[in-house]
Amino acid sequence: MTTSVTTDPMDSTSSPVTPAAEVLDMDRLSFMLFGHAAFQYLNAACELKLLDLLMERGALTIEEIREELALAERAADILLLGSTALGLTVKESDRYSAAPLISSLNAEGIWQKLKDTVAFEQHIVYEGQADFVDSLRENTNVGLRRIPGDHPDLYHRFSQHPHLESVFYRYMRSWSQLANEHLVAALDLGNATHLLDCGGGDAVNAIALAQHNPGLEVTILEIPASAAVTEKKIAEAGLSDRIRVHPGDMFAERFPSDNDCVLFAHQLVIWTPEENTTLLRKAYKALKPGGRVVIFNSMSNDAGDGPLIAALDSVYFAALPAEGGMIYPWRLYEQCLRDAGFSSAERIAVPGWTPHGIIVATKHVP
Repeated sequence: MTTSVTTDPMDSTSSPVTPAAEVLDMDRLSFMLFGHAAFQYLNAACELKLLDLLMERGALTIEEIREELALAERAADILLLGSTALGLTVKESDRYSAAPLISSLNAEGIWQKLKDTVAFEQHIVYEGQADFVDSLRENTNVGLRRIPGDHPDLYHRFSQHPHLESVFYRYMRSWSQLANEHLVAALDLGNATHLLDCGGGDAVNAIALAQHNPGLEVTILEIPASAAVTEKKIAEAGLSDRIRVHPGDMFAERFPSDNDCVLFAHQLVIWTPEENTTLLRKAYKALKPGGRVVIFNSMSNDAGDGPLIAALDSVYFAALPAEGGMIYPWRLYEQCLRDAGFSSAERIAVPGWTPHGIIVATKHVP
């Protein structure tokens, strides 16, 4: 169930409640100190398929694991020392099994989505984060230098790196799917005929909304380098008659007009507040009177002290994708919406462990 708070006029007094930051102790400090190593154990457990093996076969001895994963004795000892100390695996007598949480996530269909996120962090994010401090000092995405290419943002460079592009789109599809059921439930598009999806990626949200709203047509504005990926996913979903791709740069292109709804899904975390206001002004002009703009992405809270995942995810946005961006607080988007011409908005807090949130604002009727 989603919970919503309406603000009119827009203010920051009704932000969804989040827990206070945890008190620092030595265990927490130690985990931060060696956090890079903890992630490498998680990545190894995924890439070597240790956890998948244990979920498929049940509890195994270390000798059986070594044989199945083709690992030397020392390598298996290291892997299982880390995975068990971290709780990813459980040892009973001489046998190892996957942690109950991992098995539960697998049964719910979530584990593969988490593995896609791990791959994104390992292959795209991790190296660029080494430049986090320089990115803060220079207030720009210094870590992008780790991905060869000439364009000033990460996403235009992916066409030169097919493996990274594939990893990224699998991740974005999975990350979106973790919360887009709430987007579909929160948006009443029963009377809408056309939605513009700005930077819609591989169409994961457009497809979900079109499937839920049979009378809806969608235009996805996506950079030319990624348009072929988008069109392929639309065709696979059998929705090429209702979802079309408009290749173009959303900063340079004039938005298609006469829309009932304009969606920014996982887009406004990338850019500066000034750039976000520019995009929202374009959305305002492209909407019919009474039409709505929807912001769907991770949110930090207005107090600036969490949630933790929002803080951790902001390292990526500071170091890699573009010159600006972070997991912004709800109130900042509301200010951008005000500056773009919108006068009221509804906050919709998405439940779950991810920090997703939804803001819906309406273009006033003259």
